[in-house]
Amino acid sequence: MKELIETIAKALVDHPEEVRVNAVEKERLLVFELSVHPDDMGKVIGKQGRIAKALRTVVAAAAVQTDKRVAVDIV
Repeated sequence: MKELIETIAKALVDHPEEVRVNAVEKERLLVFELSVHPDDMGKVIGKQGRIAKALRTVVAAAAVQTDKRVAVDIV
């Protein structure tokens, strides 16, 4: 799942070498923290948050196989 987020984010940004994904596991919840270069924040979030919403939808669809809820935070 971490690799999926990383691959999608690297395809969107101008500075792919600065894409970082950290997984924080809590009880029944897995939070992926995505951090990018400050200049690329708008590209990852998108107009009115559309890109971020699409990224979260793809990750949620991939997480159906697990018993945990998954969240993606852009930091």
